[in-house]
Amino acid sequence: MTAAAPQVRRRFSLRARVTLLAAACVAGAVALVSLGAYLTMQDNLYEQVDQRLVQRAQDAVRTPPVRNRLVQIPGAFLTSADIHIGVLNANGDLAHPRDGQPPPIGQAELDVARGDAESSLRTDTATGMRIVALSSGPGQAMVLAQSLAPTDEALRKLAVVLFVVSGAGVVVAALAGTAVARGGLRPVQQLTAATERVARTGDLRPIPVSGDDELARLTYSFNTMLATVAAAQEQQRQLVADAGHELRTPLTSLRTNLELLLAAEKADAPTLSEEDRTEIESDIKAQLDEVTQLIGDLVLLARADQPRAELERVDLVEVVERALDRARRRATGVEFDVSLQPWQLVGDSNALERAVLNLLDNAVKFSPPGGSVRLVLRPLGDGTAVVEVSDQGPGIAEEDLPKVFDRFYRSIQARTLPGSGLGLAIVKQAVDRHGGAVYAGSATEGGALFTIRLPGQSTEPGE
Repeated sequence: MTAAAPQVRRRFSLRARVTLLAAACVAGAVALVSLGAYLTMQDNLYEQVDQRLVQRAQDAVRTPPVRNRLVQIPGAFLTSADIHIGVLNANGDLAHPRDGQPPPIGQAELDVARGDAESSLRTDTATGMRIVALSSGPGQAMVLAQSLAPTDEALRKLAVVLFVVSGAGVVVAALAGTAVARGGLRPVQQLTAATERVARTGDLRPIPVSGDDELARLTYSFNTMLATVAAAQEQQRQLVADAGHELRTPLTSLRTNLELLLAAEKADAPTLSEEDRTEIESDIKAQLDEVTQLIGDLVLLARADQPRAELERVDLVEVVERALDRARRRATGVEFDVSLQPWQLVGDSNALERAVLNLLDNAVKFSPPGGSVRLVLRPLGDGTAVVEVSDQGPGIAEEDLPKVFDRFYRSIQARTLPGSGLGLAIVKQAVDRHGGAVYAGSATEGGALFTIRLPGQSTEPGE
């Protein structure tokens, strides 16, 4: 026995939902207005019938009787062609015009004739008549009845008119809702088409924007997102291209040195001297270190697009001191002039330590033998503090200042020194992620000056 295939639940499109919503809202509003108008008109018409009927009954009571030699009849009998009229006695006898029909009689009219009630007004459901009874003297009552058929017919016609108008209103609302939905949702359709185009082809061209409403702003936001994705893709392609370019040189040198070593092992090949072998092995080790550092730096930069590490309260003095200890172990013949003031912030201590270490390593690399590297951490008094690292090296050329934090950029002075060209880019990435800024300039000693500015707070009393 095979299982039945699951049924796919089809949902209305947004355009259909907007159309149905507009039609439903108009239908509800028209229904309420029509019902209110019908009930108001019904009450008014019935009230007018009652007022006219009571007025005619009062006039009939006041009309003097008409006498002749044989009989005395109420004068109202002569002017009652459109109603049913009669005089009811206390014993239940009803006198009415000979050519007319008697009004319906019930207990309410008998009570008026017997003096138990001054008047009565009711509707006889069997005949569809409105009946009024007024006392016209001792032991008798004037009874008038009028058919409600004309009033009911007018109400029926009114109901038909209201129904037709309501239906027409709903149809017009549905058409208007469809037109509004088609025009208003056109930008959404363009966004949908653009999303499908991006998913299908990877084309990140912006979408044309028209108007200044919410959907236009949504299109602007989507275009901004597309531009951001395009920029990220371009950065990724550039990173891969630059990494390939940077890796090509050490890998080519490694291959050459390894081929030399392998060739020297062959029986008919000339043997390498111990000095040459040692030099080749040193080159291989240095090239492996360079490749390892480059790959590590690339991995660190690639983490910029990943979720941030869990942030914690960081004592920046401890971070700087750890970076300083590592830099001192690597430095030979360079002194450090250090001045640190307390400062705390919320962030990633490992990323900040790497940023400070890169600046210190960079300063050591360009410092002359016996030179000094100055390291300062001080608050600025505006909710931020700066970490300044300066050296006594050749400094940074004016044309290189705007580019020193670019990936793989190396100045003319740095191209002969070891390094991947990613150290300062890693510094900028770490500082940006902490809401700070990093600057490059010239130190008073004549060398380079790098300044990291970070938000936070001082831990000294009174600040």
